[in-house]
Amino acid sequence: MDIGFIGCGLIGGSLIKSLDKNAAHNIHFFDTDPDTVKKVENSTHARFMESMDALKNLDVVFVCLHPVKTIEFIKSNVSNFKKGAIVSDVCGVKQSIADAVEDLLIQNGINYVGIHPMAGREFSGFDYAVDNLFENAYFIIAEPKNGADISPLKQIAKDCRFKSIVVTTAKKHDEIIAFTSQLAHVVSNAYIKSPTALLQCGFSAGSFLDMTRVAYLNENMWTELFMMNKESLCTEIQTIINHLEEYKTAMENGDKEKLKSLLKDGRELKEKTNAER
Repeated sequence: MDIGFIGCGLIGGSLIKSLDKNAAHNIHFFDTDPDTVKKVENSTHARFMESMDALKNLDVVFVCLHPVKTIEFIKSNVSNFKKGAIVSDVCGVKQSIADAVEDLLIQNGINYVGIHPMAGREFSGFDYAVDNLFENAYFIIAEPKNGADISPLKQIAKDCRFKSIVVTTAKKHDEIIAFTSQLAHVVSNAYIKSPTALLQCGFSAGSFLDMTRVAYLNENMWTELFMMNKESLCTEIQTIINHLEEYKTAMENGDKEKLKSLLKDGRELKEKTNAER
């Protein structure tokens, strides 16, 4: 396949490196940063796209930009995409992207299929892209409205060594991701704001590191993601607030048995989720 990548940050760059290592596709890319372009060319066999006319030759195009920029790029290049091609994005929300571009692409004979590679690191940019980022990770595909063939994306996922492929709806993806990813970033970011955080040196270990890892985020991208999925995310935030109030109330009331019961419930749910992975 002729596969293109628009944007070579952590996800786009890691997809390029993984395909370059494990498969024999023709990989093309575009990035606005000259230094990134040089790094991609020096570390992979991917070819730089001199202009967007090159999109006409690509079977699959992954737009690996922040959500708003993703929508803008797709809309502005509708006339450049190859008829029958798959245009995809790697954003952490799917419904808002689909609502903005899917009908437009279908009307122009182009297929839109949103994906979400469930992998990441604390840092962003091509410098942190690696060829094994997706090993043991999930590759989520949002079902296309027009029933487009998603087998090329499944093949790419296999080539990148993803652990498993999950096909779902954009709506269901956003509802679940609000809990599994977005809430974790909100909680971590709020947790680190305690005044005690400045006194933690010498008193912290694995728990602190685990809780604060994703507080180190790109506020521009995550603001877009949160706002595009605010209904589901606000529901999850309210849910965790309610549960925290239960623990707080039990301790304020000196209710040892209630506190123990709450902790036991949480442990058992964690054991259940571990077994289901």
